[in-house]
Amino acid sequence: MPSKPVPLAVVALVSGSGSNLQALIDAQEQGAPFQIRAVISNEPGAFGLERARRHGLPAEILNHRDYPDRASFDAALSALIDGYDPGLVVLAGFMRILTPAFVEHYPGRMLNIHPSLLPKYQGLHTHQRALDAGEVEHGASVHFVTAELDGGPVILQARVPVLPGDDAGTLAARVLKQEHVIYPTVVRWFAEGRLRLSQDGRPVLDGGVLAEPRRIGLGQGRA
Repeated sequence: MPSKPVPLAVVALVSGSGSNLQALIDAQEQGAPFQIRAVISNEPGAFGLERARRHGLPAEILNHRDYPDRASFDAALSALIDGYDPGLVVLAGFMRILTPAFVEHYPGRMLNIHPSLLPKYQGLHTHQRALDAGEVEHGASVHFVTAELDGGPVILQARVPVLPGDDAGTLAARVLKQEHVIYPTVVRWFAEGRLRLSQDGRPVLDGGVLAEPRRIGLGQGRA
């Protein structure tokens, strides 16, 4: 009888409520081929830590305020992560700009989810910026992490309409619902060996280079 494949070891980094972390935990508990080894936060009060504890996952605090500079914090963070020997690091609302040295320590092994249709609206306040620009659609993107903030190769996007009367809160809620779909999808692809980052920095899915991201929503179907 063939042995069951070993789940991909994942470490998740959070700074806030951790709703995308919850989506990953739910997927894991429903049989996805990955296992969250630990959840690490730079914010001691992050609710994401409580989500981890409720599901029996190690919850680690590494407060960036305890370090004199970004480089020393990132060095301590990578040492903590490496103690869990992950095959993948996922940023799930981790509100820290990472140093190039940290990113280069996990080449092709770090994912992030960002609440915009990248390359539009890198950085913060994406929903209000989309409204101010008069966008008719908005969304979220899952991408490999590179040294450029929110600038790594995009793998999967979810598109949602911007509706009359939307404010930043209503638009954020519509986008967040789709974030909870696409993040577990991409982590599953990686865990199944279907997704990787090529040596020249392009995402490869099912053996083919993604010339543009896969997309769901607004008539695009499902990934």
